[in-house]
This record gives sequence, C-alpha cells and structure tokens, in this order.
Amino acid sequence: MKRLFTSESVSEGHPDKVSDQISDAILDEMLKGDANSRVAVETLVTTGLAIVSGEVTTESYVDVQEVVRDVIRDIGYTKASYRFDADSCGVLSTIHQQSPDIAIGVDEGDEKKQGAGDQGMMFGYASTETDAYMPMTLQYSHDLLRKLAHIRKETALMPYLGPDSKSQVTVEYDEQNKPVRIDTIVISTQHDEGVEQSQIRQDIKKHLIANVIPEELMDSNTILHVNPTGKFVIGGPHSDTGLTGRKIIVDTYGGRGAHGGGAFSGKDSSKVDRSAAYATRHIAKNIVAAELAEECLVQVAYAIGVADPVSINVNTYRTGKVDDVKLAAAIAKTFDLTPSGIISRLDLKKPGFRKTAAYGHFGRNEFTWEKLDYVDKIADAVK
Repeated sequence: MKRLFTSESVSEGHPDKVSDQISDAILDEMLKGDANSRVAVETLVTTGLAIVSGEVTTESYVDVQEVVRDVIRDIGYTKASYRFDADSCGVLSTIHQQSPDIAIGVDEGDEKKQGAGDQGMMFGYASTETDAYMPMTLQYSHDLLRKLAHIRKETALMPYLGPDSKSQVTVEYDEQNKPVRIDTIVISTQHDEGVEQSQIRQDIKKHLIANVIPEELMDSNTILHVNPTGKFVIGGPHSDTGLTGRKIIVDTYGGRGAHGGGAFSGKDSSKVDRSAAYATRHIAKNIVAAELAEECLVQVAYAIGVADPVSINVNTYRTGKVDDVKLAAAIAKTFDLTPSGIISRLDLKKPGFRKTAAYGHFGRNEFTWEKLDYVDKIADAVK
C-alpha cells in the first residue's frame, strides 16, 4: 500500500483570499499612520459587493473604499463579466472602535507586560522535507498557483485565465516518512468562455507543471487532473461568497503539524493568534536548522491579558536529538514569548501584511519569522 499525503492551495483570486487580502491591506494602511494601531478587520465578498467590518483603535485615517478597490484591481478582477470588479462593486464599511474590555488587558501597564490580546493556543511547524523547511505537498501547491498568477499577469501564454484557481498536490512517502514521488496533481483554474479543456490541459502541462515540479519527482504513473468538472468559467466572489479567515490550513502547513484555530489576516500583532503563530514557526524552523530535529512542532498557549504563555510544548515526532521537554525548556530560556517580545524580535509593527495573505504565511524568506538567526542560540541553550 502506498502512503500518501495531500495539501491544497488557493490563488489570490479565490474569494476567501480576496477577503484576506482586503483585511490585511486595511491593517497595513492603519499601521502606516499609527504603528500602535489595534486592528481586527473582517471582510465578506460576494456578487458585486465587498463588506468590511471589525474593531479598531487607531490614530490613522484610511480610505476604505480606495483600499478595497485597489486590492480587487491588483488581483485582476477588472472585467464586468466577472460580476465582481474593482470599479463597479459596492463597498460597505462598518468598522467601529475596539472593545475597551479587551484594550484593558492589552494596553495597561509597562509595555513589557503587555497582555495577550486573546486566549488560545498557537502552533509552529518545520521539517527537513524541503529547502524552505515546509511540507512538500503544500510547498508545491503554493508554487504552482504563484506561477499560474505570474503567467496570467505577466505573460500572454494563457490569455484566457481568470483570477480564481486552486491546486492540490499528493506526495507518496516511504516507510521512513521521506517523500518518494508526486502521485497526483490537481489544477482548477477559472477561464474565459469558449476555451477547450484540451487546450487548457496542454497549456498547464507545458507552461505550468514543467516549470514548477522537478522532473525526477514525476513518472508515468503521476496523475494530472485539470479542471476535473470540465468547465470553470464562473468563479471568484460571484461563484462563492468569500470570508476572511476561512483558509487557515492553506495559510499554515497544509494539514501537517497542527493549527490552533485562529485566523491571521486582518489582525494586528497584539493578537497572539497571529504573532505567536509567527513566533512558533520561527522557533521550529531554527530548531530544525540547528539539526536538533528533522521535524518539529511547537505549541504555546496564552490567557487574555497575561503576557507570558501559560505553556510551551514541543513534539519532534521521535526525530529529536534531545528530549522534547528539554527543548521546551531551552525555548523558554532563549525566546521572549510575551507579545511585546515577539513584536520587537520579529519587527511586527511595520506594514507589509497583505503579501502574507496569499500563497501562505510560511516558507518565504521575505518574512522576519523565516530568518535562521537563532540557530546557534537554541543549540547553545540545549547544551
């Protein structure tokens, strides 16, 4: 029996990802004018309409209409035939002030004692499976859609492409849990009316698959599904309502490791749903890079208004060079896991969160939480 595992990704034009990007773009604009902004913004998109709601505390002014339309335009929803386009869609905003009950726990006292913005548990994961320390299934799922967006926006190779698309990659693993080959690839992409499916399949193989998936990982038995229903003309928010925070597994590790349940987009970094998830990825990646484990899952948990985590847990799936409990103690000694400590270490008061809202929050070296700057420190702490 083959041992298979599958992850999926969705494009920047997927309705839920449109919502995520709008929410994070509004966060970015608030941080530009006020680095101490407290933001929790949600977005809903549907046929001809984008609704933005949430709670904020900020000194910054944001033209919500302009931000929303700019995001939609940049994604590629610029045709009236999409039934959702940047120039004609309605934009409603019901953003209001943050609850003072939450603000008390976050803002009171010395900044070093800044409390967590909510209770909950957060996870970070890393493995040696790819150079990015990410699961191969998810890495290639993201890479395929990132390349497909490049083809759509920057070339004339597939002029019929629409913004909405999804991918799925299934990898076969051996008994030692090492990837052997790619078993199945699924690509579903929005397209203009009148394009033959045979043409789309041919173009996907030639222009996409061949330029993303290493030849040695595919063989004659690798299965490729392209638009399995046979047609994908109606897509985007006209096809499905989009909501912020509905693609958290796509955002994280594709089903590997674990997820605490909290979404990231639209939240400033006082919300540990976001900042602690970034911090635990940073820790897990540095542990694996330090060759202390081949695979590592780090969990932290918080109480609202309390600065220090109530627990730290490590699981190296029996690949660790030292005991998991010892690793957890080394983490506590090496990393400041208070909200203010995380924000300072990872420089999380700067705008730039919108680019996290498509193609995954992890595995991309442009982000501070992907730096391998604690490899020696965590190794020394274990010693």
